[in-house]
Amino acid sequence: MIQSQETFLSGVLGRLRADAWFYVTVIGYTAFGLLYLAAFGQLGQTSHSAYVVPGVWTFAIFMPAVVIMFDVARVVHRFNSRRRLAFRRSFSAKRMAALVSGIALTSAIVLFQGTFTSIKISFANIQGGFPYDRLMADADRFLHFGLAPWRYLYAVAADPAVLSIVEINYNFFWHVICFGSLFFVVTSPRAERVRMQYLAMFLFVWIVCGNILANMFLSAGPAFYGDVTGDVARFGEQMAFLAGSGTDKSAADFQRYLWLLYERGEPGIGGGISAFPSVHVALITMNALFLASYSRRLGVLAFAYVGFVLASSVYLGWHYAVDGYASILIVSLAYYLSCRLFGRSAPAVVSSPLPVPARVAAA
Repeated sequence: MIQSQETFLSGVLGRLRADAWFYVTVIGYTAFGLLYLAAFGQLGQTSHSAYVVPGVWTFAIFMPAVVIMFDVARVVHRFNSRRRLAFRRSFSAKRMAALVSGIALTSAIVLFQGTFTSIKISFANIQGGFPYDRLMADADRFLHFGLAPWRYLYAVAADPAVLSIVEINYNFFWHVICFGSLFFVVTSPRAERVRMQYLAMFLFVWIVCGNILANMFLSAGPAFYGDVTGDVARFGEQMAFLAGSGTDKSAADFQRYLWLLYERGEPGIGGGISAFPSVHVALITMNALFLASYSRRLGVLAFAYVGFVLASSVYLGWHYAVDGYASILIVSLAYYLSCRLFGRSAPAVVSSPLPVPARVAAA
């Protein structure tokens, strides 16, 4: 018992020390964000408090409960005999140390998300609008043979049932996949080999794509094109179709919510409007690249899902197609560079899960 407690404590402390760089980065990013907001008189729009309750619920209660229930169900289903031994291994001191230290790390991610949103909200206020929407819409039309890409999608899928499926995936399942993957990586010993690289890429996507590039090429997206340019006809048919959604918390509902926050100058969870590049596409691309390094077959499925998310972002009026194309290119390049930095081959297709120490395999 004492040995298990010592193993647990040493495991937690070891992981906290290994993650120190991540905590320092988040604290530094938050300090910079607050100074930046103060310099432009935007401190009144900080959104940190909005993330506390949903962050604690998601990362400290719901996801740990799901993990524990999954482990219990797996042991009960797979083991008839030696079930007690299986439980001891599933809930070993090492496994619990990984879970607890991972939950601690996600508290930093809650702080990070609050800072990210606060900075993102400030862009349009500081710049006085969204200067790049016409350019992005024109680029879309040029790349797609003189026609806006949403018209191709609507030619084959302008159906209320399709709209509902796309909205549910984009608004719900995408979050489950991306943040569920994050929670797995930071709490599972099986993800140790990619943990640091994954967290570095996670920060890259949000900071570089979601803050730096978004500010450099600030655009609102098709859903707000009429509001920011005065040309309501260009995407008028698409917006009329989306407004007819029967889905609870539809894309049109979220878009009205974001525009209301923008008009009132209020902070809020998920606040801030920027289209280029697409963080939705960037995050799911990042996860697909990591999954492809684990299994070629799963990688094919993951990239098919990337294509679906990209098409969905255009279908729902959140993004121009170029937003998603840019995200895929930028994240792919960053991933390959990070593989060099962290000493991993890319893409590396392996035939088994992450390496298992010899004595564990022997046990």
